Amino acid sequence: MTASTSPQAPSDDSFEPEHLRIATYNIHKGVQGLGPLSRLEIGNLGLAIEQLDADLVCLQEVRNGNLREQERFADWPELPQAQFLAPEGYEAVYYTNAVTRYGEHGNALLSRWPVIESRQKDISDHRLEQRGILHAQINVAGHVVHTLVVHLGLIHISRLRQVALIREFVLDQIPPDQAVVIAGDFNDWGDQTGLLLRESGFSEYTERANTYPSLLPVVQLDRIFVRHLVPMSVFVPRGRIWRRMSDHLPLVGDFTFAPNYHRVRSA
Repeated sequence: MTASTSPQAPSDDSFEPEHLRIATYNIHKGVQGLGPLSRLEIGNLGLAIEQLDADLVCLQEVRNGNLREQERFADWPELPQAQFLAPEGYEAVYYTNAVTRYGEHGNALLSRWPVIESRQKDISDHRLEQRGILHAQINVAGHVVHTLVVHLGLIHISRLRQVALIREFVLDQIPPDQAVVIAGDFNDWGDQTGLLLRESGFSEYTERANTYPSLLPVVQLDRIFVRHLVPMSVFVPRGRIWRRMSDHLPLVGDFTFAPNYHRVRSA
């Protein structure tokens, strides 16, 4: 595990929002299509993410750099993708999951609220798939909200072992009285990973929200689970522009703090 940013005490006099909007989105490394027909979508993704107006944006398949794509696309951003996609005023947190011949990619978090601290936990189940938990503590108007951005494996048994590691991480590293968000691409066409998290005290919205594939979404691979937060509503943006930017659609949910959730104050 590595840590970034220095811990800061939550402020007690910040404006408290009526709700917390959380989005999760697998951006397919900012490039859609295959081979010579592929196209760069990172510019459109930046505009689209800003339109979501989310407090926390959890991203998967984010490139920190790729020499081959940089040479191919003349308008490849000079900034790493996480920083490029962050709307004005947001903080960007990125950690690498996979290192390839031409570059690296991983998970990212874009936060409207101050990031207190962040770190990475490796949950790779085998050497062919490199996976990790991006864990960030966010100061939301004096509330500490632990946000875990995840991208689970393609193999069923690997996903179950990775969810077990996520549950263990939460139990060992996060106080039970603090709010937690687990969001990302679960790669689960069923509900076994969701069942394991609900058994650990997490909840999610009751509506079905299919996000994959973007051209004709028939399954919900992208999920948002919360603790000490109450799901209000969820939606999946649709339309031609959303279908063309990635093989996933974004998932966006609105949440409120649980009535009995206390504000974590500075010492």
